[in-house]
Amino acid sequence: MCYDNLLKYWAEKYAQQMASWAFRQPITTPVEVLKTELSVEPIRADSVIFLKTGPEIQHLEFQTRVPQDRPMPIRMCSYSIRLQWQYELPVRQVLIWLVPTSNQAVFETEFRTEFTQHQYQVIRLWEESPEALLGNSALLPLAVLCATENPTELLSQVAQEVNKIEETDLRQEIAACTQILAGLRFDKRLISTMFREEVMRESVVYQDILQKGVAQGLARGLEQGEKQGELAVIFRQLHRFCGPLNPEIESRIQGLGKPQLEELSEALLDFTNLADLQQWLDSH
Repeated sequence: MCYDNLLKYWAEKYAQQMASWAFRQPITTPVEVLKTELSVEPIRADSVIFLKTGPEIQHLEFQTRVPQDRPMPIRMCSYSIRLQWQYELPVRQVLIWLVPTSNQAVFETEFRTEFTQHQYQVIRLWEESPEALLGNSALLPLAVLCATENPTELLSQVAQEVNKIEETDLRQEIAACTQILAGLRFDKRLISTMFREEVMRESVVYQDILQKGVAQGLARGLEQGEKQGELAVIFRQLHRFCGPLNPEIESRIQGLGKPQLEELSEALLDFTNLADLQQWLDSH
């Protein structure tokens, strides 16, 4: 399930409640949801929400896992600088980790070099008390990931709170979002015993998230197909003058991104031996 679509949808729909909780202060001024792509190429993230509240920008970022490509501190610094450049307003940031991990990266709260220092707030949801979230229907979906000595009991408690919501459409919407996020922590069969699956499938938000997920899956499939086609061409050309490649070099080439593959497809026209390929890979 596309947790990024869900969190983006939820945080934008309930921006005021989400921001009040994340920044630990009541927000009473109108909240404007800003577009989530900046003028330069965005850094890929699980879910990024930019809110304008009064004279500042609030950046909420949800992460289910620690990224392997670019560390979160430099990502947060980059977003802050780019937001300030575009909107000419100060930026406050909260990074919300959803899934427990022993990776020390979830404890980092700043980007620091010899000449640069940037700080941001961090919430590790598995350390948060669920009480504040249980009392607000807009935040109920996040409660299933909070600290508890009895996770099953917490899930049951959240389900009971959801069932208390009188408005049918709202109840279905919150139930659907809660079940999706609960999938990060609980077995699907246990979730099904707490919530009626047909209610989830009838939810408008569930259908919207599902459709976006399918669309994204198709896009990723097309992109992956293009990459495989380009790899096939590159390997054929390399085999002509290098012969069979050893598994290590093949693995390194397969791990290249599409832009790097395009560079390699042009560079290999000037290669004369395997050493040229090795040198190119070492420099990229």
